[in-house]
Amino acid sequence: MRVLIVEDEKGLAKEIEGFLRKEGFNCDLAHTGQQASRLLAENPYDLVLLDIGLPDMNGLDLVDELRYINEEASLIIVTARGEIEDKVKGFNLGADDYLAKPFSLVELHLRMQAVIRRRFGTNPNGITFGDFLLDPNAKVLLNKGVSVDLTKKEYDILYYLLLNRKRILDRMQLTEHIWGDFFEDDLDSNYIDVHIKNIRKKLAKYDSGTDWIKTVRGVGYRFNDEWAI
Repeated sequence: MRVLIVEDEKGLAKEIEGFLRKEGFNCDLAHTGQQASRLLAENPYDLVLLDIGLPDMNGLDLVDELRYINEEASLIIVTARGEIEDKVKGFNLGADDYLAKPFSLVELHLRMQAVIRRRFGTNPNGITFGDFLLDPNAKVLLNKGVSVDLTKKEYDILYYLLLNRKRILDRMQLTEHIWGDFFEDDLDSNYIDVHIKNIRKKLAKYDSGTDWIKTVRGVGYRFNDEWAI
């Protein structure tokens, strides 16, 4: 999932980025409101961590901009301010959660997981489909308790398709939310297609009767969500 970290304390921003990358998130950094505004205009994000106390503006001024550009993005306000007025204003503007400094990175991750579950309507114990269970905490896919051998990228793609199981995702959306803006020079144009083919093959070893990932010709892919909960 793609996350924008808007934080003027560069050391803290790098610390958050390093932690979240280890947890499998794809992160961008902005240290000013102007940088954040540019990144919001250029990139789609699943979640934004927003500090209010930015050097060039009140971070809350970015919330309307975020909602106009990407109304589906989740928002957690991260700030040293603890006044109730700031919290109320943030929630009224559409924040999903509010985390006051200082905080632990573990707590931040738990808050993010809770926001993601609420947004996508997933079970805290994982997402089930057929006899499969995808556990985002352990980052593993199980079939009747047996681990399915997915690569990290295969897992990331499957998880993102499951989170967005009500939507059709095109190849660019999958690429941006899994890899960000980094593209290797030798990245083949059918890179996503190859990963989807491999995921299907591995799922079919356990359930050959269901086509879990549907191809929408000329558009992209969607998850067959008939039994996903």
